[in-house]
Amino acid sequence: MTKKIILTGGGTGGSVTPLLAIAEAVQIEMGAEAVEFVWVGSKKGIERVMVERTNIAYKSVASGKLRRYCSWQNLVDPFLIAYGFVQSFFFLKKERPDLVMTAGSFVSVPVLWAAKLLKIPTVVHQQDLRPGLANKLMLPCATVITVTFQKSLADFGPKSRWLGNPVRQSFVQAEEKIDLQKVNNQDFPTVLILGGGTGAEAINVLVVEALTDLNEFCKIVHLTGLNKQTATSARQKRYEAHDFLNENEMAAAYLQADLVVTRAGLGVLSELAYLGKPALVIPIPNSHQEDNAQYFKEAEAAIILDQNRLTPEVFAKIVKESLADKKLISELSKNIQGMANIHANHQFVLLIKELIKQP
Repeated sequence: MTKKIILTGGGTGGSVTPLLAIAEAVQIEMGAEAVEFVWVGSKKGIERVMVERTNIAYKSVASGKLRRYCSWQNLVDPFLIAYGFVQSFFFLKKERPDLVMTAGSFVSVPVLWAAKLLKIPTVVHQQDLRPGLANKLMLPCATVITVTFQKSLADFGPKSRWLGNPVRQSFVQAEEKIDLQKVNNQDFPTVLILGGGTGAEAINVLVVEALTDLNEFCKIVHLTGLNKQTATSARQKRYEAHDFLNENEMAAAYLQADLVVTRAGLGVLSELAYLGKPALVIPIPNSHQEDNAQYFKEAEAAIILDQNRLTPEVFAKIVKESLADKKLISELSKNIQGMANIHANHQFVLLIKELIKQP
């Protein structure tokens, strides 16, 4: 009998990619017919673009956000959350899934609350060291809390399990699919710059302003985020900008890169760890990402940069010096690879089998 699992998340790609990785692992290990997946997300979020590229059905619900700062939207969003809860409740009651899973985001909050009310088993995956507000609201509803870092077990109590962070199959099989001879045949070292799925304006601006200096010694592949393409892409040598890359394109971009510049979201950091890619990490200031970055810094697995202290000149200088230091690049690659749990995908499959009572 086919089981049904609801996956829910969105807002940024960080809450989407681990769930897609889990869905792939389940289909590979249990068979495509064993489990039917349905995604619940927002109407216009980046998650819709990512999910609709797969064979997973998509259901949108109203989504609001609880902000910790003054905004007129704080007057409206509680009503959206309440409406999203009503939509989720009747959708789950109709579908009667065997399990609901999330890796964070506010669109998931009413879905998890409805699942709890309907006594449907739930999994909340805590990627970051510090939980965001959305996960804090969902953790009491969780049947199981899965965590990326072993040290997080002490923070989340007896319901927590350390499984690591799953990665997409395209990254697991990356080197089998990509022409490495073509990738390595580059006249200039390649720097892959990521601002997250929705784009990081500060990083985008920094790259554009530093581009003249960067072009002197490296090729830049710049993932700008949806609808945030820079106006320089057609005029600059050794520079290519993309607003979005699918998972196979992303895997190819990773393998091509000699160095990656990224935010400190755990989805990207997990992929870099799996592939052993050296990284310069620029966490979002005053956010949970700073905890993630500090953890990687302590393991000497990445170079951490303070966004507030970066100028285009300083940024270009750090990139150039990092690329030139082959010993540093080698050590970063080795150390970040040690941060990955290569069995995470399989361990999630085992957990799902347990919760949906599948032998």
